[in-house]
Amino acid sequence: MAHALAGKPAPKEQLINIPELVAAYYSRQLDISDPAQRVSFGTSGHRGSPLHNTFNQDHVLAIAQAICEHRAASRISGPVFVGTDTRALSKPSQSSALEVFLANGVDVKIHAERGFVPTPVLSHAVLSFNRKNSQTKADGVVFTASHNPPEDGGIKYNPPSGGPADAVTTKAIQDRANQILENKLQDVKRVPLEWAQKTGHLHEFDFLTPYVGSLSEVLDMRAIASSGLKIGVDALGGASLAYWEAVAEKYNLNLEVVNSVVDPSFAFMPLDKDGKLRMDCSSSYSMAGLIKQKNRFDLALGNDPDADRHGIVTKSFGLMNPNHYLASAVWYLFGHRSRWNKQMAIGKTVVTSSMIDRVAGRLKRKVVETPVGFKWFVDGLLSGSLAVACEESAGASLLRKNGRVWTTDKDGIVMGLLAAEMTARTGMDPSDIYRKLESEFSASCFERVEIEATPEAKSVWEQNDLQSIEIAELGGEPVTAKITHAADSAASIGGLKVVSENGWIALRPSGTESVFKLYAESFKGKNHLNVLIEQAQELLGKVTGTGLQSS
Repeated sequence: MAHALAGKPAPKEQLINIPELVAAYYSRQLDISDPAQRVSFGTSGHRGSPLHNTFNQDHVLAIAQAICEHRAASRISGPVFVGTDTRALSKPSQSSALEVFLANGVDVKIHAERGFVPTPVLSHAVLSFNRKNSQTKADGVVFTASHNPPEDGGIKYNPPSGGPADAVTTKAIQDRANQILENKLQDVKRVPLEWAQKTGHLHEFDFLTPYVGSLSEVLDMRAIASSGLKIGVDALGGASLAYWEAVAEKYNLNLEVVNSVVDPSFAFMPLDKDGKLRMDCSSSYSMAGLIKQKNRFDLALGNDPDADRHGIVTKSFGLMNPNHYLASAVWYLFGHRSRWNKQMAIGKTVVTSSMIDRVAGRLKRKVVETPVGFKWFVDGLLSGSLAVACEESAGASLLRKNGRVWTTDKDGIVMGLLAAEMTARTGMDPSDIYRKLESEFSASCFERVEIEATPEAKSVWEQNDLQSIEIAELGGEPVTAKITHAADSAASIGGLKVVSENGWIALRPSGTESVFKLYAESFKGKNHLNVLIEQAQELLGKVTGTGLQSS
């Protein structure tokens, strides 16, 4: 059931008090003995709120020092590119980190005039630098909490590969940061920012121009411009706003930014399904403002605050399910990228739609299925073995038209523009293309459910031998596979996926929240999907021995 205020403006009393939040960031003292208050890198960085003692200045100082030590141990001697999104905590946390980076003698590149930097733009900058400097490698740090509520802050480390750091790297940074916190920050090298700025290690850098100027290398920008498509864009008050304006100007697109407000309280955002304020461009409730305007445009696009996610709104359908758009994009790309070789595969996470597998079978392309997290695609995108990589939470990236790497992090700007290219070159918008796929491969019903979980329930689940769990049938069909490890890498998927001919379920505990994430997909309709979800909930309760409630 959706909250009574879902899709409606947030009441004034629900908005964050920015001065209070920033004060809490600087003043609140964490309790390192509380596991919830320690540094914890999930699938992509550390996130939390000063109001819960899960993200404050001490966290940032410790993580920044741990990154400096990691750089030294890994002989990363080039600059660190640093970016922020538009959250209230992003600039304060950037300032804290700069005091540490500069005290450690690290060269830092920040956006000119302290502008905002989307996650994919930072990845593009790191890769571009490293392509030209084979001996001196750069890396990156971005301050963002993605689509989380406005009171949250976050920090993510991208190594010289340009994408999210692998599990070994994040564990090393996480463990060292917690050790620094236990030692009461005694190991942190730090100088006041006004002094640090005089070290000669802080440099302004134009992130925007090189990224925007290179878009024609990954997309057919001429086709979009010449089509005259009327495109609407809502950056949801995020870091991509200036980039969309620059794209429209450079490529002469018929593009209108429908909301140019940057407000760290995100007061303009409608509430999400659960009545919370979050900037999720794959939620029809959070995107209600843009959806209402869909008939004004041939195509409308949205991003989350750091622009690593995309939302695609069409006239005929509204907001597309991310899985549906990704399947349409895969079908289109392999028919319109003549310079991509026949060996290039499709990357998808284990909980992304099996429609992609069905499309890949028709295209005679290999699918590489990975655990959740975009970090699993970094090597494949770098090497060119993966032409496109996607995950169900509206994140994807692809290679340039010549088959070379573009970004190794999710790129919501490119995926939005790709929808425009698809429409311009085929005469069908992505939802039209998806309907064609459904007519050939059957309709997919997909749902993700979050289930509240105690630490005890998560611990019981994680200690179980999931492969030995007995389940012979799924939704009335024989089980064809039980998956706990990715086939290509043998890496643990962090949970269990159960597959039958026309459906699957997957269960995994969240690395950063007190929930289990349940995923289900059916090719036999909504009723069958509901059966799969019920069966998954029963399975979870049986394994953990607890009653669990959907959140």
